[in-house]
Amino acid sequence: MGKLFKKDDFDYFEYFHSAAVSATKAGELLQNCVSSFNPSLVGEWMQQMHSIENSADTAKHQMIERLAHEFMTPIEREDIILLAQDLDNVVDSIDEVLRRMYMFHMKAIRPEALKFAELICKCCKVLELVLTEFHNFKSSKTIYKSLIEVNSLESDGDVLYSESVRELFSGSASARDELIWLNIFEEFEECLDSCEDVADTLESIIIKNT
Repeated sequence: MGKLFKKDDFDYFEYFHSAAVSATKAGELLQNCVSSFNPSLVGEWMQQMHSIENSADTAKHQMIERLAHEFMTPIEREDIILLAQDLDNVVDSIDEVLRRMYMFHMKAIRPEALKFAELICKCCKVLELVLTEFHNFKSSKTIYKSLIEVNSLESDGDVLYSESVRELFSGSASARDELIWLNIFEEFEECLDSCEDVADTLESIIIKNT
């Protein structure tokens, strides 16, 4: 990512795309962890996730430092900061899922977690696609369709959350497992909410600048 921060050729749109790539990497790692869950590897996976999160944080701080000395920007400074923070929140929320799995010393995965991870990964990939086109937002034919897809995936997540909690408290799970999984389901939903926040911010920016 070093090429993003050369003195004379900083590209904010390239930064946004890079941040979306980090979110996709985080989403793919989460999906891999859940689909091939192994309690003995959770700590290792968490460290890999932290590496993605730390790299994204470093890139954001470098971008903001550059922004503080920028005379002209392609979109309003406040929107640059807001979008950067929203993208950072996606990675942070995915990181938090693995952190809680580690903290709760989880030994097995419920099937609902696989569905959540799939939705989150899809959302991240769609956002990456949007940010690939964002520099061309005034004439892009695909951005709005992709933003609607993110909103649709988030709505699917809301339904999945409700059904997952209902199933959790309808089964034979112990009180301990009910508490743990309720917490995890809430974190999964937060990941999808964070993705929708990015989509909403992008839509707002596009409307203001077209």
